Amino acid sequence: MRMRHRKSVRAVAVLAAAGITIGLGGCASNAGDGVTTLNFFQFKGEALEDFNEIIAGFEAENPDIRVVQNQVADADTIIRTLLVKDKAPDVITLNANGGFGKLAQSGVFYDFSDEPVLQTINPAVQEILADLGNKEGEVNGLGYVNNANGVIYNQEIFEEQGLEVPETWDEFIAVCDALAAAGITPFYGTLADSWTGLPSFNALGAYPSQGDFWDQMRAEGENVGPDSSVSFQKDFPEAMDQQYQLFSYMQKGYRGKTYDEGNAAFANGEVAMLLQGIWAINPVKAVNPDIKAAIFPYPAVDDPDDRLLVSGVDVVVTMGENTPHREEVLRFIDYMFEKDVIEQFAASQNMVPSVEGAEISDDPSLQSVKPYFDEGRITGFIDHQIPPSIPLAAIDQQFLFSGDAEAALATLDREWAKVAARTIPVTGE
Repeated sequence: MRMRHRKSVRAVAVLAAAGITIGLGGCASNAGDGVTTLNFFQFKGEALEDFNEIIAGFEAENPDIRVVQNQVADADTIIRTLLVKDKAPDVITLNANGGFGKLAQSGVFYDFSDEPVLQTINPAVQEILADLGNKEGEVNGLGYVNNANGVIYNQEIFEEQGLEVPETWDEFIAVCDALAAAGITPFYGTLADSWTGLPSFNALGAYPSQGDFWDQMRAEGENVGPDSSVSFQKDFPEAMDQQYQLFSYMQKGYRGKTYDEGNAAFANGEVAMLLQGIWAINPVKAVNPDIKAAIFPYPAVDDPDDRLLVSGVDVVVTMGENTPHREEVLRFIDYMFEKDVIEQFAASQNMVPSVEGAEISDDPSLQSVKPYFDEGRITGFIDHQIPPSIPLAAIDQQFLFSGDAEAALATLDREWAKVAARTIPVTGE
């Protein structure tokens, strides 16, 4: 493994206004010294030092290239401004959400279809990106590290109670009942932060939305409703009932508790499980570094073999379609995807590396989800397919307060239809 040397931050721009970023487009070679300077647009504040280490290692092996990291706030907005002004940075990292997919579809990013680095990446990770969108016939982003959205559980509590990880829905409910009977609260709810209902919505809703569900939803457009070929009202009732059932096992007063309070309660052994993803592990361990916590996917209804782990591409790497420094950028990207480089980054960020054969951290939470990545049994977040103008978190939160699934699903269909009428072209146009 290469030796790493931490270096001071040389050029970090935390940018509050898009107008400041116009100078952050592709950089020209430094006149006279034969060194090409690359602008590295980087959205993830907590990864700043990790990327500094990557840059240091790369520059040591490539003295003809200098990489300047610009860590930006509100990256989704700023990257759009840069792209509109034809000021695309040389190297770009973004969160792989619906916004990234729309940009990719517009053709502003490089096509990696013929690049050897693409062949090193887990195809299931690239499929998540493809579901978000590419320009037709192209591959416009490379998945770097992935998260995992499942049920976090306290392994010691499960062992003490003689409980096995559930593989079907009935087994899951039996685990909850056994914990409650033993005087142990199964879950800690945190609906004071409305978004905390979404991890379970995403995981349970992943099952009815497999296949071409979202393509059909977009094809239905403003006609989505109870009588369309697919809709929330038609396809999501069981998932909503399941979510509401899980929330019946929460602690008293869960409507007024926050995400931070939930992490602390779980860390202190007050509850057995959290309906959160792997992003909660580090905050939990900040409270209790010795906790034994792992993750299992939300069970399928009947067949254990149908289980899927919901995962998002936390960092996608791409570059502008017409960067003047293609060869230098590809050298840097190839370096980023070398096994020892991506392994160290993923371990530091508590994420799963995308490169096939790369080692995953020995943290139990990561090891517990490893088989799903190895077997390609992962699927993307469904809220990345839902337009951000639809207030999904608020709708789901209200449902979890009221229990009225019919009203929530009808609202989702109406909101989808309204957005479609404004933005989604009718088939054939």
